Amino acid sequence: MTQSIIEGLKFDGNGLIPAIVQDRSTGSVLMLAYMNREALEKTICTGTSWFFSRSRNKLWNKGETSGNVQRVVKINVDCDKDSLLLVVDQQGAACHTGNRSCFYRDIKGEKRDILPAAATVFDDLYRVVEDRSKNPKEGSYTNYLLDMGIDKTLKKIGEEAAEVIIGAKNPGKQETVYEIADLLYHITVLMLQKGIEYTEVYSELNARHQKARR
Repeated sequence: MTQSIIEGLKFDGNGLIPAIVQDRSTGSVLMLAYMNREALEKTICTGTSWFFSRSRNKLWNKGETSGNVQRVVKINVDCDKDSLLLVVDQQGAACHTGNRSCFYRDIKGEKRDILPAAATVFDDLYRVVEDRSKNPKEGSYTNYLLDMGIDKTLKKIGEEAAEVIIGAKNPGKQETVYEIADLLYHITVLMLQKGIEYTEVYSELNARHQKARR
């Protein structure tokens, strides 16, 4: 965001502008907070979200104490320049209640998850694999796979798929659940190696679902 765009923003009488936070992977709305000019500048400078607390009358960095950091991918300005949209990679829960999104209840007060819990698990797993790629950790199996290359990952996917088949032939389901989890983990590593994010898979599945409903 250029300085000229910041200058053109319409802060309210208290020097604040509303900022909607959206999850990049899922498109779900995570929260609404407020920024003053300093919070916006710190967000741009650090790459993590900063807001202004109206109740505490001070700046705060999302995730500073909880660890639920928001890494800002981009900031969009609405047509009237009086609100912002932050597209983020959310670590953990966005809401202080522990829910993924602050908008976890419907108008009747009933809990309604905007995104299925399983999808958030996939997104979090992807971010962990991505972090291992950027910040290698000694003894990490994920780093071992990444260092060995895509052929090693493909070999493991073949092995894990076979384990799923074997597990499914045995009585009960826990073994199959375990092996499916292993398979999905290795598929996630492959996705990172191929530059594919789960949002692309979600979009493809949604397109198929919409087509089937026609």
